Amino acid sequence: MSSKPNEADAIEVDLVLEAIHRRYGYDLREYVPDTIARRLESALARSGAAHLGELMHRLLHDPVWFAELLDQLTVQVSDMFRDPQFYRVFRERVAPVLRTYPQIKLWHAGCSRGEEVYATAILLTEEELYERSQIYATDISEKALDAAKEGVYPEQQAKGFAQNYRLSGGTRRFSDYCAEAYGRIAMHEELKRNMVFFEHNLATDYAIGEMNVVFCRNVLFYFDGDLRRRVLDMFGHALRFGGFLCLGATEAAPQVEGRAFSAFAADQRIFRRAGAT
Repeated sequence: MSSKPNEADAIEVDLVLEAIHRRYGYDLREYVPDTIARRLESALARSGAAHLGELMHRLLHDPVWFAELLDQLTVQVSDMFRDPQFYRVFRERVAPVLRTYPQIKLWHAGCSRGEEVYATAILLTEEELYERSQIYATDISEKALDAAKEGVYPEQQAKGFAQNYRLSGGTRRFSDYCAEAYGRIAMHEELKRNMVFFEHNLATDYAIGEMNVVFCRNVLFYFDGDLRRRVLDMFGHALRFGGFLCLGATEAAPQVEGRAFSAFAADQRIFRRAGAT
């Protein structure tokens, strides 16, 4: 691919995305074109392939290597208690509503390597809600899900995790929830007991229903307008009336409000499913 995309480059990108969809069922065709083209160019450089045609041949015939490529294209990046103020507002305003429910179902859509899933489990534990909660954590990447299930992260991230935890309103010590050894931190097994991890493609799969909360933080940013609207409609179907949709700081509120949602804490991108509770 050249530094200045032309029509031939665009056709090559389209063919690679079509090949991914037909071979593996992952639909990346409606991701923002400039973003996916940049990621393919970076993946091409890492792969050592001479051109996208060679890269496409490899992805079609080497499923193990494709799993690595998929991670590069979908950018598995997250953080524990990312945007601490969001978690503080969730703790102060959403948790009291959840406390009125006998059972709580939460869906982390696009959970990456699980950092925010464990953050939610910690918050629910401190709010005495975890015993009646079930967390469904999904992602398009099997490799990311394996890492999320393991719940092990580089030790150098612990300081940032702990700082975010304190700023989010944490009531204990972050170290109470993990163990450090051999340059890594491992989240305690008790945090995993009400978690289920499985593959889910937001572009092609059905909604997971009867949710009280859906988290999809800084994922929709990568989708084009049509796909973004379809995913928001999916979340509307996934949520019970009165349920909460939690998006990331990059998502624009006007695109959400009016699509079965009303603002609840719009500055933190928390919306509520319209209708009777």
